[in-house]
Amino acid sequence: MHTGLILAANRDEFYHRPSKVADFWGNDSAILSGLDMEEGKAGGTWLGISTRGKLGALTNYLQPRQEPDARGRGELVSHFLTSDMDSLSYLKKVSTEGHLYNGFNLIAADLSTTKGDVVCYYGNRGEPEPIVLAPGTYGLSNALLETPWKKLCFGKQLFTEAVDQSEALPKDVLVTQLLDVLNNEEAQLPDPAIEDQGQEYVQPILSKYAAVCVRCATYGTRTNTIILVDADGRVTFTERSMLDKDTSRWETNTYEFTLQS
Repeated sequence: MHTGLILAANRDEFYHRPSKVADFWGNDSAILSGLDMEEGKAGGTWLGISTRGKLGALTNYLQPRQEPDARGRGELVSHFLTSDMDSLSYLKKVSTEGHLYNGFNLIAADLSTTKGDVVCYYGNRGEPEPIVLAPGTYGLSNALLETPWKKLCFGKQLFTEAVDQSEALPKDVLVTQLLDVLNNEEAQLPDPAIEDQGQEYVQPILSKYAAVCVRCATYGTRTNTIILVDADGRVTFTERSMLDKDTSRWETNTYEFTLQS
């Protein structure tokens, strides 16, 4: 199975922060994403895709002091998914407003079976201009794109192995294997890169951060998402989500649709 895009993503968040599991919304239910329901931030999201082929994904940048009055980062994804701007133009606009937000990384993509996929990246703690990504395999955590945190290198290795093995296997086997990758709790320590970036955090918290799947008492990986888009524009979106702040209860839902190119 050769795909145009394979995305495996974790959402790490406080368990008590209210959110909705992935579902269709927007005009004609054209957008599929989870939604943040935190007061003042409601309607933002960390990852979503539209039937028109727009895909947006966000991670926070690990930084000690958050600016309490900064704008909610989740709107960066929602606004892209609902906008008519192409991914690079949108990220150029965002780059002029990057200072209004706490640290973030943003992937914006236009997926098209006819024109070819365009995938772009901007991080407001990195270079001033967004970049278009050449085809390849990329890793993104809570530092700039491809920053070699040990857990990222380890996760990428597991991801690549799963994808390489999957060419002869059914789609659902790949999804299962990628969910296993996202739930790997082996801490990749010591990691000087995390310690350097998060030096004002306490050590035990940073060591929890050093695994692909973060598992603390009140904070950690709450959602795993796998998105597959094949050469014909068929999308498979699988979300595994924690239920009711309980790390032992999970629900998995899969959505399938074809891009309207």
